[in-house]
Amino acid sequence: MKLPVIDLVVFLLFMLGTFLFGCSFFQKKRNSNDYMSAGGKLPAWVVGMSIFATYVSSISFLALPGNAYKGNWNSFVFSLSIPIASWIAAKYFVPFYRKINSISAYSFLEERFGYWARVYASCCYLLTQVARIGSVLYLMALPLHNMLGMSVSSLVILLGICVVIYSVLGGIQAVIWTDAIQGIILIVGALACVAVLLFSMPEGPSQLFQVAIAHDKFSLGSFSPDLSTATFWVTLVYGLFINLQNYGIDQNYVQRYKTAKDDKSARSAALFGGLLYVPVSLFFFFIGTALFAYYYVSPSLLPAGTPNDDVFPYFIVHGLPVGITGLLIAAICAAGMSTVSTSINSSATIILTDFYQHKRQRTDRQNMSVLYLTSFLLGVLGIGLGLAMMSVQSALEAWWKLAGIFSGGMLGLFLLGYLGRNVKSVYAAIGVVCGVILISWMSLGHNVIFHNYLTIVFGTILIFMVGFLLSIFFGKKKDKVLTD
Repeated sequence: MKLPVIDLVVFLLFMLGTFLFGCSFFQKKRNSNDYMSAGGKLPAWVVGMSIFATYVSSISFLALPGNAYKGNWNSFVFSLSIPIASWIAAKYFVPFYRKINSISAYSFLEERFGYWARVYASCCYLLTQVARIGSVLYLMALPLHNMLGMSVSSLVILLGICVVIYSVLGGIQAVIWTDAIQGIILIVGALACVAVLLFSMPEGPSQLFQVAIAHDKFSLGSFSPDLSTATFWVTLVYGLFINLQNYGIDQNYVQRYKTAKDDKSARSAALFGGLLYVPVSLFFFFIGTALFAYYYVSPSLLPAGTPNDDVFPYFIVHGLPVGITGLLIAAICAAGMSTVSTSINSSATIILTDFYQHKRQRTDRQNMSVLYLTSFLLGVLGIGLGLAMMSVQSALEAWWKLAGIFSGGMLGLFLLGYLGRNVKSVYAAIGVVCGVILISWMSLGHNVIFHNYLTIVFGTILIFMVGFLLSIFFGKKKDKVLTD
């Protein structure tokens, strides 16, 4: 597919502008604190936009419309859990992390349970972030391949190099400011697409709603108590646990809390970033429903057999006016690039704070060298994984399952340390082992009773309950022995 010159110019201008804007934050005289936390002086709206952009990726940009096109709005219930999680984060998590004298989200686990807990969480985080970088680069390149005509491998390398350079040079300040700009581009692109679809219906916007209602496309799912399917309640609980994980122990979020200029700004940013995702995700679901109505009344415009996730990219290229197509392609890149840059910077921060600096005196020059080097190597690893997925596409699903295993253990361990004040290290370790075994068993296809959404829910609860109950039982038993 050869894009019109105007669309190509819009896309290239966006790419060049993002690259130059990110690189503009490079400072020769900058310390590691500035690189990791921007000196703690960024305004709330910028941090909030960065949190929002971190949440959205090119996968979401394409997958949410594809999901709504295929089915209904059941997955939107996931978004409805975000206001609850963001309120909990603003009230409890943000002040908690702002008081900790470390940029790392996992230093708290060492204080509670020992260095093993910090290493466990850090390693899990690093593995999932490298997988995330490769996954996003690869899945971002797929639709762009169809839109631009470039090979997937060339796009993975080109996009990866662009993000790596400005992430390495600019640090967290470049990442957050480019996230904010990319978030705005993403929102504008989504709104433009909604407007075009509404007024592309042969009988006007009302026809879109008539077709959608007739096919029950706005349904949020069943409200029954069934736990084996993705009902409203199952999706809501799943979303709540995932978002508590994001806001509670994800380094991407915790690091942003530290960049805000004061506690009030950090709390406002957490709320703003979370709440903004709700209406934007609503636009994405509406786009999917609108695409269904659009091609339902004009089936000849869509090639037979087009996969659900390819319908939106096809419409972007063939159904949008000249200029808007370039904007939407730029929005897809914006979503993916913000995700990759965030993962690179946060992962480099974890390597420095949790491994290289741990209980050692390092000069700031050494710290900066490690941050530059690890950011570059993480980007290269992500690009390599993205290229590897071209031939081993099933590896993506395997990585997602592993990510579920790791994240479930991390969230349960954090809640155990945060809420279970008297839980000892050995009880926490036993809880993690039990939880990871359960999550692994459910993730690898042995569960036939409960929906997969409940894997992280049950795993997290088991880790917490095992550690908490062991501390109560053996704690009381020890007290009784001492009393006797």
